[in-house]
This record gives sequence, structure tokens and C-alpha cells, in this order.
Amino acid sequence: MFWKRATGYNVGVLSILVCVVLLVSATMAVPRTAKQAQQPATASPTAAQRALLDQYCVTCHNQQLKTAGLLLDTADLNDIPGGAATWEKVVMKLRSGMMPPLGRPKPDQAAVDSMVSLLETRLDKASAARPEPGRASLHRLNRTEYGNAIRDLLNMEVDVKELLPPDDESNGFDNIADVLRVSPSLLEQYLAAARKISAMAVGDPTFIPVTQVYRAPPDRAQDRHIEGLPLGTRGGLLIKDNFPLDAEYQINIVLLRNVLGYMKGLEWPHQIEIAVDGERVFLKPVGGDEDNRDSDANFATAADMIDGRLRARVPIKAGPHEIGVAFLRKNSSETAEPLELHSYDHDLQNMNGNPQIDHVDITGPLQATGSGDTPSRRRIFTCQPANAGEQTACARKILSTLARRAYRGPVSPTDLDSLMSFYETGAKKGGFEAGVQNALHVMIATPKFLFRSEPDPANVPAGQIYKLGDLELASRLSFFLWSSIPDDELLAAAEQKKLQDPAILDAQIKRMLADPKSQALVSNFAGQWLFLRNLQSSRPDNKTFPDFDDNLRQSFRKETEMLFDSIVREDHNVIDLLTADYTFVNDRLAQHYGIPNVYGTQFRRVAVKDPARRGLLGQGSILTVTSYPNRTSPVLRGKWILENILGTPPPAPPPNVPPFPENEEGAKPRPIREILEEHRRNPACATCHAVMDPLGFSLENFDATGEWRTKDKGGPIDPSGVLADGTRVDGPLALRQALLKQPERFVDTMTEKLLTYALGRGLEHFDMPVVRTIVRDAAKQDYKFSALVFNIVKSTPFQMKRAQ
Repeated sequence: MFWKRATGYNVGVLSILVCVVLLVSATMAVPRTAKQAQQPATASPTAAQRALLDQYCVTCHNQQLKTAGLLLDTADLNDIPGGAATWEKVVMKLRSGMMPPLGRPKPDQAAVDSMVSLLETRLDKASAARPEPGRASLHRLNRTEYGNAIRDLLNMEVDVKELLPPDDESNGFDNIADVLRVSPSLLEQYLAAARKISAMAVGDPTFIPVTQVYRAPPDRAQDRHIEGLPLGTRGGLLIKDNFPLDAEYQINIVLLRNVLGYMKGLEWPHQIEIAVDGERVFLKPVGGDEDNRDSDANFATAADMIDGRLRARVPIKAGPHEIGVAFLRKNSSETAEPLELHSYDHDLQNMNGNPQIDHVDITGPLQATGSGDTPSRRRIFTCQPANAGEQTACARKILSTLARRAYRGPVSPTDLDSLMSFYETGAKKGGFEAGVQNALHVMIATPKFLFRSEPDPANVPAGQIYKLGDLELASRLSFFLWSSIPDDELLAAAEQKKLQDPAILDAQIKRMLADPKSQALVSNFAGQWLFLRNLQSSRPDNKTFPDFDDNLRQSFRKETEMLFDSIVREDHNVIDLLTADYTFVNDRLAQHYGIPNVYGTQFRRVAVKDPARRGLLGQGSILTVTSYPNRTSPVLRGKWILENILGTPPPAPPPNVPPFPENEEGAKPRPIREILEEHRRNPACATCHAVMDPLGFSLENFDATGEWRTKDKGGPIDPSGVLADGTRVDGPLALRQALLKQPERFVDTMTEKLLTYALGRGLEHFDMPVVRTIVRDAAKQDYKFSALVFNIVKSTPFQMKRAQ
């Protein structure tokens, strides 16, 4: 009994472990390394041991062994660190309860826990003795980081979605260095973006008029107040934009119409207004007897007349402004409009109801009078030359100040001289400000701004692990917490090499978490981890879910973002994401959830009295992005839980999987459970679905938009199932209780996601001991969010690097 003598564990448990190794290697195709090939083989299992393997795995060692690429003799329990990549997968499978497979004999939990403890202890000890920070690739700023960096450098918000394409994603995030590739066309887009941004920031007087179109989402309900618009209005658009010059701007309002030009709601009189920063600058009537008669006579002619009426030329100062376009809301005592149930009709041929705004065009600048006094100009022009002789010195001061922030460190004389040469070229053509604009254009298009590089010190040989310098650490920290460049305070601390002092580093982390810019953790990290970004493309079928509209979609996202933000700002235990007995709603969302006495579009914190609604798994955002347009998907919901809550993503589907047997048109609807049971009869599908489906079925009482139900078209809802570890569940409450039996698993998963996001790379097997150390240390502080952040920043992969 070699294994028992070597480890002190019974052969049955070890048999399970070897079975796990084989199955894991079969699904993940782990190759045998050159180092493993050079090591002597360990003793093969005896006949008795093979019999025990058969008891637990049946045919795994006969069939999987032939295709796994990993032989039994590599499962060397005397050299666990040597097979760390494999043993980390074993730990993951054992901790998740996924092995042995459901229905096979299992050892008692104490035996499994002891084996996991043995493996983790040896792996963690080896990692501590030989830390491995992983590779650090050249990191291009992604679209979001670029926009945030411009905001913090120039004090100017830009709509980067209009300037740059979306970035590729990997490991669940779009800030992963390996996929942030660069192509000639992308570089041209960055150059074009830099040209437009520099002109906008400086206030280029040669700015030519352009027309920008702002469209209302096609499924937005415009029968109620839109948050951010003046009280007493309904529907419309709130436009936030930068205006380049003090000038006049033409604002055209276009109402929704069908293909014949017919505008809805003209039977009744309405008023539509334009407001700049909350101040009304335009008010015109729409509808009533005259417009209705004209429309009845000729749709197109009436539409042209109304379009002409809804045009305004408005003087607007340069800089950021909010333009609100909306209808004045009538109270119930003065309206003659029929009352209707809340629903949104997506069929443009059915034009009943109130008039709606389709889009707004803004053209300008027209008859410009100057560059104005904008936040960006105040940030850029820190000095003004009194005469031509002072221009060069002033330009040098401006560019050195901006370049220090843009390049995230002291500016070399060579870099400054290069920028000054571009200043001089621009100044010769258009004067002092044109020179600064030309140099700024170059600055925000250079590699030192667009890429995060960490050059190795000259005295560090290739392959050696070393601690990052303060400037590199400051950059990593700011892009982790803010998705942006360091501010002056952090940069000054780095330049003075103060970040090596633990107390000062802690103070900086605490300050940065409290700063509003840490909202990036909500919009970027949580937005991607929890799939909130996917809400924008979620389109529930309007016939099946007639009450769903863009207002509800935006409310879904804001609710979850505000919950996550409360965890960050109030420094909660991160497990509260699953158990929170509070949430944030407005009237639209409260109506959807059945929460009484909530009025108005403003979000407010409310108690969650229904236990099924508590935490992420009861929120409409999660339930909608894990559904199909016309029905729920236990598979998608189960997969989401495995990936984002339990940290055990299922393998990719095997090739040639038969199509899902959906309900056929005109046939009697079948319950989704019955359809999935048919799908699982295929052996290629059964294994993964046995793990995913019970998780998803436990949420089946929530429909595809997160509304509670007790039956669907196929009959009564059956949310029961058996999880991979044998736990029986019968709804969201039982599921939550099952997940909380091992709360550290959720913290492990969140830590893995947060560390991936912080490093900008996927995690490797050598990162798992780091994750466990972070979680263990965070447990001493009640798993507070700040504890995860502090321990990530102090971890080996965050603070160290291997020289290239």
C-alpha cells in the first residue's frame, strides 16, 4: 500500500483523486511537460487498487487514460509541487463536490476535506518558497481606460464609444493584455481620436460645424418621467456632451412616425421643451385640432410642418452641458388622454398613444465667438504668455506638466524636446494655442500614453524575479482601482519612493477606494464579472414580455450597480452580495418586483422582505442576461452560477452536439424540464447538464425578466433538483443556503475574478496559492471588500515581476 504509507490517507480517497486527475485531464487536455517526462515513474497501482478505481470511476482509467495525455504514473503524491498544474485542478473538483460524479460512491466529507487540506498545504508551502509572479505583457489602454485617462488628464469627458471600437475580451474582461492587440487601422483610429480630443480640449477656433444624432432607445417607454430630466416632464432624451466653442447650435427634434409619415398622439395637444443645464430655452406645442386635421389630410405634409416647428437655434457656451428634450407632463385633472395599462408597443404600424421623440440632431458650432472658459482649458493653460517672448517657456511648462501625468512619471529631456518640436510646428501655423494643441495631439497618441510598459532595470538579469519600482506600482494601482492614470498625489508619492512604506501604501489604497473614481470597480469590474454589460443587448420578446422596456433595463443595471457600490463604499462582507436584505429601486423596478409604496424615478434603498429576492440571484439584471428572449434558460443560469459564484466553469460543449429540442410551432408547450431531460439522454450532454441544470432550475420561479411566477406555458414550475454535491434544492432560498454552506468558495471566486482584473492577465495554477492566501487573510477581517483589495495589492503577482 505505497500511497497509504506515503501519505497516511486511505486508498479509497486516493483512488478518487486519481480518477479526478484523469477526468480533468480529459476535459482540459493538460500535456505532460518536459520536466515530468524526465522524472522517474512512480509505482503503478496494484490490482487491488485498480479494483478500487473501478469502484469509483468504472471505466475512467480504461477509456480516459487512452485520450487524456496524462498517465497514472504522473500522479506522484510524493512530489505534489512538481505536478501543481494537475493537483490544482484536483483541488478545484474536490472542493466543488463534482468528483466523484453524481451517483458514484463518495467518501465522507471529512476525508475529502483532509485530502484537500493536504494538497493545498503542500502547494501553498512550495509557492511561498518559490514565488512566481507570472508574466507581464505590454498593455495597451483599452477603450474605457483611454477615456478615463483623457478625463483625468484634461478634465474633459469624451464619448469613447464614438471614437474607438470595442476591445476583445479574455478571461471575462476587456483589460487582458494578451488580447489588447494593435493593428494599423486601430492606430489610425487612436490618431484620429487624439486629433479630435486635442481640438476639443483647447477649443480650436477652426472647428468646423458637424451634426451629431442622438437617438432614443427604440423600446424606451416615454409615458413617464426620465431620470435626470426636469420634474414635470415625460419621455424624451437627456444629452450630455462637450460643446467645442462659444457659439450657436441648431437643435432639431424629430418625433417618432411610421413608414407613411404618420405621427402618433396628434389628437391631443402637447408641449415639448428644450432645456440647457435645466433652464428652458425652447417651448412649442405639438398636436391638437389643427395638427390632427393636417395629419388626416396629408401625413407627410403635416410631418414636415411639425419638424419645422421643432427647431431651435440656441447660444451655448463652450464646455460640458446637459441638453434635455422632453414633453411637459399633464396631470390627471387636465388630460383627456385615455388611461392605459403600462406596456410598450414595438410595432410602428400601431401608432396609438402619446407622441414620442425619435431622435434629436445638434449641429454646430455656428457663428462661433471664441474658445470660451472650459474646464479643459483651465487644466491645460496653467500659464498665459504676456508677450511672444514668454510663449516658449510657458509652452514648456504646460507640456511638461501634462506629460508627467500622461506618461505616469518624470518626463525625460528627450521626450519634452520632442513635444516642443511639435509645439513649434503648430505655433508657426496658428500661434501659441495652436502649438500647444499640436503637441497635445502627439502626446495622447504616443506609445508612452497608449501603452502601460514596465521596462526591466538594466542591472536585473533575464529570468530573475524582482520587486516593481514605485512608479510601476502606482500605475498598476491606479488602473486597478480607477481604470485610469495616477493622480498627482499618488504620482508624487511614487516619485519620492514612499510606496515602499506599508503604512503610506495602505493610506493611498484607502484614499483611492474612497475617491469617486473607484466607481470604475462598479462599472468595469462588476459590469463584466456579473454580465451587466450584456443587458444592453438583451431583448426580451415583446409579445411574451410586453411590459419590458429600456426603462426597466436601465433600472435593472442600476440596481445591481448600486448594490455592488454599497459593498465597496460601506466596506461590507462580500458575501452580502448573495445575502443582502436590502436593495435599490425606483418606481418602475418596485412595480416589477411587487414592492409597494415606491414613487418617482429616483432610486432609494429599501428592505427586501421576500427572501427569494435577496442578493444577486434575485435581481432582474442577472435573471435577464441568463435567459433567452422568449423563455428562461436553466442551462445559462446554471453556467453563470458555476462560473461566477462557484468558480468551476464547465468545459466547452463537445463537437456535434444535437440542437436543443425547443417547443415546436403550434405544438402543445412542454415544460423546459421535460425538454432538458430529453436533451440529457445524449451521453455527450449528460455529464455537464447534470451539474448545471439543477442550479438553473432552482431559479425557475423567476421568468426571463426576473418576475416571479408559479407556472409557465408547460404547467406548474418545478424548481427542485439535486446539486453536484448531493444537496437537494427546491427554489432560490434553498439554493442560496446550499451555496452558503461553503461561503469561502464564493470569496475564492470573487478573489480570482478581482485578481484577474487587477493583473490584466488570466490566472495560472501558480496563482492559486496566492488566491488562497488572500482569502485566508481576508477571513480574519470578515471578508470585507477592502481586505480583498489590500491583500491583492500586497500580493506577489501584483508587486513583483520576472525580468524578460
